Amino acid sequence: MFCAFNGYMQGRWLTHFQEYDESWLYHPVFIGGAALFLLGQAISIHSDMVLQGLCKPGETETTTIPHGGFFEYVSAPNYFGEALEWMGYALASLSLPAMAFAIFTSLHLGSHALVQHESYLKKFDDYPKNRKAFVPFWW
Repeated sequence: MFCAFNGYMQGRWLTHFQEYDESWLYHPVFIGGAALFLLGQAISIHSDMVLQGLCKPGETETTTIPHGGFFEYVSAPNYFGEALEWMGYALASLSLPAMAFAIFTSLHLGSHALVQHESYLKKFDDYPKNRKAFVPFWW
């Protein structure tokens, strides 16, 4: 139900409440938002591939500390990447529903990242102590 409502709000805003002319594609805000979206997507895809590579067939939980890419900075880079995607989309579209969803998604995924981080710290004695949960160098 939530996803249907969110999709409706995103589509309704873009088709009925926001008008973009062609020059918007060259505006620094749009370009920055699109770049942020693509960066988030690359982080998310790479992180998911790393996680998939850690589980053996039939396993549902990893027994190895993830390394590489943004795993060197945070415990849940796949969540961080998805939050960046939504922030980039919100910036590129200057959409109120997209901004609201980006904030909600960041808070929601951030809380999940914190749980994942605490789980890794308990599970692995040699887990890197300098890794943050969700946002590199900060949280």
